[in-house]
Amino acid sequence: MTSQVVIIMGSKGDLSHAQSITKTLKALEISYEMRVCSAHKATRRLLEILHGYEQQGPLVYITIAGRSNALSAVVDANTRYPVIACPPYSDRFAGMDLLSSLRLPSGIASPTILEPEGAALLAAKILALADAQLQQRVLNYKERLVAELATADEEVQQG
Repeated sequence: MTSQVVIIMGSKGDLSHAQSITKTLKALEISYEMRVCSAHKATRRLLEILHGYEQQGPLVYITIAGRSNALSAVVDANTRYPVIACPPYSDRFAGMDLLSSLRLPSGIASPTILEPEGAALLAAKILALADAQLQQRVLNYKERLVAELATADEEVQQG
């Protein structure tokens, strides 16, 4: 079974944030695609992109949009697949732009995960529900994190 994550950025300026997500997806051996489309500026184009993925599966969308994040809600409203919002933090508005990812209309269910690694991990866990090999890769990934903490603990104790 081929798992896939589709990362949709609101602009090319979100590319470095997207690349932080792909780092974890690569570690978990999950295939992905990156796309750029704005829900505000190019809604029709966004709907065309989503339509192209509707017969594929399983997949999870991760959306990256700052300021007024309509992208996550529009994607969620127009797909049968899970959508994870992973907006980049901006000091420009003291983080208040994140609220547009949190307060969503009824019928929209896209969780917001601020850390790119966390968004990738949630996508992996969703896909792993139907993929035993991916379940094992997620477990291995988490075990590596625990091992790294144990090593750090030993280093700190030894001074």
